[in-house]
Amino acid sequence: MKKLILGVSAAVGAALLIAVAASGQSAPQKPKAAPAPTKANAMSSPEMFDGLMGGQVNLADYRGKVVLVVNTASQCGYTGQYAGLETLWKSRQREGLVIIGVPSNDFGGQEPGSATEIKKFCELNYGVTFPMAAKYAVRGPNAHPFYRNALSVLGSKAEPKWNFHKILIGKDGRPVATFASAVTPQSTELGQAITNALAVPKK
Repeated sequence: MKKLILGVSAAVGAALLIAVAASGQSAPQKPKAAPAPTKANAMSSPEMFDGLMGGQVNLADYRGKVVLVVNTASQCGYTGQYAGLETLWKSRQREGLVIIGVPSNDFGGQEPGSATEIKKFCELNYGVTFPMAAKYAVRGPNAHPFYRNALSVLGSKAEPKWNFHKILIGKDGRPVATFASAVTPQSTELGQAITNALAVPKK
């Protein structure tokens, strides 16, 4: 069966989803491995995530915008980047930038908490308001299909090597660049890439 690839057609684009489903459990959650889509669950595209807590975020609504997807963790040396991501989100949201956090426990067990715990940590410590997906595997055979698809488009650089790796998605829905964990939200490198992506005319 053919893979659904980010932005390959309008039909696929209509199915590009991040579903943010309620998950107010108090017990720690294991990273989820999302199944590959089938004809029977075509709406469950590779871009659909369960969400950290209630509501829905539909990537199809972000057509014409630039999206930065970041795998996050609450107990990492880079966790302070949450503050920078929130600042970036607030400062460039009106230009058309969207930031989406994807918590992952893949690296050093640094995201062990439940959805409720992660949400509380992000809000109380960093005032996070940008969309957050549920906790997922982001590398290896159990990686969420979003990351497997990005890997197929951009190569090995799209596979996170640590927490706060970043994937930039252009207005056409295709991944266009990746950034290592050490590249901060306020870095010139990332800022220029976002500016370039925002300057591309909508298709």
